[in-house]
Amino acid sequence: MPVIVAVEGPSAAGKTTWCLAAVGAAPITRFEHELTAVRPMFTQRRLGFADVVLLSIPDPQQPLRQRIGDPSRRRRHFDLHGRLAAPLAEWYAALDRLDPGRVIDRFPLELDTAMLPPSRSNRHDRDLLDSLIDELPAL
Repeated sequence: MPVIVAVEGPSAAGKTTWCLAAVGAAPITRFEHELTAVRPMFTQRRLGFADVVLLSIPDPQQPLRQRIGDPSRRRRHFDLHGRLAAPLAEWYAALDRLDPGRVIDRFPLELDTAMLPPSRSNRHDRDLLDSLIDELPAL
């Protein structure tokens, strides 16, 4: 069974710190240090890419409507999360260019797992990780 990840915002090792550095919310050195730690974890098969990523980056008005509609939640980093949308889209676009079909844009209304590709053999491919980093815009 393939590993499926649904993404609405930054979460995984490397991706989060790259997105934060891309918007100036963290130093690039934080990403570089994290990447140094992540590479051996790929080699050791302790970290890897999801076989399928369901990606949803809402238009800027949707989260704003949710924020206004639910004043009970603090949402301290609301503005930062909005700024992370563009680099998050860049990260996954680069991954999909390198490994087409891994990223599905938008959450499907129904997901027939029988129609998904089988588990990917390159889930822990450090060369794919390095190619992804090379594919991203320079910070």
